[in-house]
Amino acid sequence: MGAFGIFFVSLIASCLLHSVSAATRHYKFEIKMQNVTRLCHTKSMVTVNGQFPGPKVVAREGDRLEIEVVNHVQNNISIHWHGIRQLRSGWADGPAYITQCPIQTGQSYVYNFTIIGQRGTFWWHAHISWLRSTVYGPIIILPKKNTPYPFAKPYKEVPIIFGEWFNADTEAIISQALQTGGGPNVSDAYTINGLPGPLYNCSAKDTFKLKVKPGKTYLLRLINATLNDELFFSIANHTLQVIDADGVYVKPFETDTLIITPGQTHNVLLKTKPHFPNATFYMTARPYVTGPGTFDNSTVAGILEYESKSKPHLKNLPLFKPLLPALNDTTFVTNFTSRLRSLATPQFPANVPLNVDKQLFFTVGLGTSPCDQNKTCQGPNGTKFSASVNNVSFVQPTTALLQSHFFGQSKGVYKPDFPYSPLNWFNYTGNPPNNTLVKNDTKLMVLPFNTSVELVMQDTSILGAESHPLHLHGFNFFVVGQGFGNFDRNKDPANFNLVDPIERNTVGVPSGGWVAIRFLADNPGVWFMHCHLEIHTSWGLKMAWLVLDGKLPNQKLPPPPMDLPKC
Repeated sequence: MGAFGIFFVSLIASCLLHSVSAATRHYKFEIKMQNVTRLCHTKSMVTVNGQFPGPKVVAREGDRLEIEVVNHVQNNISIHWHGIRQLRSGWADGPAYITQCPIQTGQSYVYNFTIIGQRGTFWWHAHISWLRSTVYGPIIILPKKNTPYPFAKPYKEVPIIFGEWFNADTEAIISQALQTGGGPNVSDAYTINGLPGPLYNCSAKDTFKLKVKPGKTYLLRLINATLNDELFFSIANHTLQVIDADGVYVKPFETDTLIITPGQTHNVLLKTKPHFPNATFYMTARPYVTGPGTFDNSTVAGILEYESKSKPHLKNLPLFKPLLPALNDTTFVTNFTSRLRSLATPQFPANVPLNVDKQLFFTVGLGTSPCDQNKTCQGPNGTKFSASVNNVSFVQPTTALLQSHFFGQSKGVYKPDFPYSPLNWFNYTGNPPNNTLVKNDTKLMVLPFNTSVELVMQDTSILGAESHPLHLHGFNFFVVGQGFGNFDRNKDPANFNLVDPIERNTVGVPSGGWVAIRFLADNPGVWFMHCHLEIHTSWGLKMAWLVLDGKLPNQKLPPPPMDLPKC
């Protein structure tokens, strides 16, 4: 057989192998109203398939997902597949007016994308207004068939999603906040898998129970789907082994408590006690708080119950409760995040960019905007609170940014001149400047294809320092450094970790501090970056990147699908 024949046979074999290992998985999301009762309050709310939280999406690395979303409610809708990189499938990313116009009432859209080089725990949620308070659910990406985990296979896998319950209509809450420029009302309870648990009034029956067997290992897939709060989480009298962050394996380490910010996921292994313990155990979560905003100062609890064939009817067992860190325990948070390290093995390398093409410095924090005419606003001196990046507060366009870029119709939609660094230097974590007004505009940061980027994000003390969980669409990034106070370009880079930094898609900018990330802009399209706290209020930090096409065919964004929604 000649060289061409061998090549042809091997090509057929690889195609057959791919067709066996990869699959197309179809889901249908019916967006509809559903009556749901929690805390003795019943309300009609937007759901997927009538479920709260919504259905679980399961696939394997390499699979194609086709998820048809049909909108039966009066609200516009769009869905974001949080943490899925969407390599050359930006039309399926989901943020309204960034990569698509929202799906209008009576319309549908098929999100069509392939899972490339990813496995782990991700999640999906509405990406318009505050609908993600009820429209969210887990995405479980399993390794390719016959590919083991880099740890012992668990006995069982359990998604645990932290969310919130509001007695009031969340669309009314956000509408009021946008009008007054103040902070939106906080939730009435946190939830685990949609259930508030026994520490809230009228909620004992709505408690998540994790039933386990002695001497087994459980993989808990933790997702923070709350709108507003970073959460401490712990299970009484049990140790958790952290093995994954945002769908990337990490060097395993043990902890009694972990911190998880809005948008983040963690996979942890729970090893149950070898024998029936004659007790039950609370699993609780409550907020980590920085900054001036209001927050829900309450605790959600689920219950860890051991099953026993020999003692099936035991009741009134002692119930142990974990001791969580103080609400403002920044030391714990700093120590926990510093323990997160990539595996950095030949099979799972940490491909952190060592040479940087573009160094960027973004200040992130709160400022003010003038109050609208004939309105009363709740910000300082009658202004509106406005979050900004490099003093630019993002103005949401009325047509999708990706569409306007692709068809060369960007004029009047956005400006390609987002500032590389603050226009005015000041002592970012010291006394704030007298002028706190921000500029309101739609500006994009433009990057040539394959640009290696180093971005330092600096918190500011204007109107109070606070932690900001920032999520980057379209990319994973490496967290190469972080610290408190003002970033020092001359000293701090010497301490960057370029060997095994944690790789993730959502990172907390420390309150009164900075974080440095690196990533390769190898995914053409328009990509949102925003604080996962209150995405769609004036408090929400937002900006967008435009990554240009590369020269090769596989470096270009394909045309949009025929059913892309219209504005």
